[in-house]
Amino acid sequence: MSSATPQVPALSQLAVGDVVAERSVTFTRDSLVRYAGASGDFNPIHYRDDVAASVDLPGVIAHGMLTMGAAVQPVVDWAGDPARITDYQVKFTRPIVVDPQNGADVSIVAKIGALDNDAQTARVDLTVSFDGATVLGKAQVVVELA
Repeated sequence: MSSATPQVPALSQLAVGDVVAERSVTFTRDSLVRYAGASGDFNPIHYRDDVAASVDLPGVIAHGMLTMGAAVQPVVDWAGDPARITDYQVKFTRPIVVDPQNGADVSIVAKIGALDNDAQTARVDLTVSFDGATVLGKAQVVVELA
């Protein structure tokens, strides 16, 4: 069985404003526990309602790094190789409150924000939202396309 090399997006076929990826991700309390185990981040605001309330949070919240990782994954899939990601930055603007029964549905839209022909890179701007509000501000990924 042979594996095909992923097709790298061509810079010449991209335009500012193009949507290159969209995805919806659901975080559950189970996914928060699994992430805590994998990352070692056992801060109780990510799994105990009483502790979250004691620090004035509206409920148990998703880990910031889990949110950041989920947000960039559609761009990684589009680029075809995680090594093509040369820069990734976000500002955390709002917490994602994970309901114990329904979880939290997070929407991710990735659009071309800028193209650099000399560097052969594309800046992909992410819109990451939960419950109608943006949760990551100035979320930008630089992808090398050469």
